[in-house]
Amino acid sequence: MNCFYCKGDMSESVTTHFTDLSTCMIIVKNVPCSACTGCGITVYSLGVAERLEQIITTSRSALTEVAILHYSEIAA
Repeated sequence: MNCFYCKGDMSESVTTHFTDLSTCMIIVKNVPCSACTGCGITVYSLGVAERLEQIITTSRSALTEVAILHYSEIAA
């Protein structure tokens, strides 16, 4: 697959996803993605994006100010 932005090569990787909800910050580490070897942009598959949304929605009400979660531990 080629990058939508720079047409570089995409490779399987992991990344850290940050979400700022103004009342708290959610950080999800080791999220599977495709990363461009040229510009570094990351793209999530539909399944990963849906699971991230569920994780954020669930975590939103249970958090104080900052939460650091590991994708592989909570996505299963």
